[in-house]
Amino acid sequence: MGVISEFKAFAVKGNVVDMAVGIIIGAAFGKIVSSFVGDVVMPPIGLLIGGVDFADLAVTLKAAQAGAPAVVMAYGKFIQSIIDFLIIAFAIFMGVKAINRLKREEAVAPTLPPVPTKEEELLSEIRDLLKAQNNKP
Repeated sequence: MGVISEFKAFAVKGNVVDMAVGIIIGAAFGKIVSSFVGDVVMPPIGLLIGGVDFADLAVTLKAAQAGAPAVVMAYGKFIQSIIDFLIIAFAIFMGVKAINRLKREEAVAPTLPPVPTKEEELLSEIRDLLKAQNNKP
C-alpha cells in the first residue's frame, strides 16, 4: 500500500494538477493556432504571392511508381508549422511577461507599518509618563 499512497499524494499535489491542466489547455491552444494559421493567415498570404496554397508547396524527390507513393519534401507544411510555432511562442511570451509584471508590482507595493497592539500602546504611554516624571525639576 505504500506505493499507492505515495502515488496518490503525488498525483493530487497542486503542481501536478496545474501542470496537467496547462498541458490540456496548451494542446487545445495549439490546435486553435494551427487552424488560425492554416485557415486564416496563410490563404491571404498565398493570394498575395499569386494564388499559392502553402499546404501544397512541395518538391518531388522521386516520382510515384507502381505500388510505391511519390517521395516529396512538403516545405509548405513546414512553413505553416514555423508560423504556428512563432504565434504560440509569442502568446506564451506575452503571458509570461504579464505574469512577471504582476509579480513586480506585487513586490514594489508599499507595505504599511504594522499597527501597534494595545499592549504596545500602553507601554509607550508608560514610557512617556516616566520620561515626563524624570524631566521634572
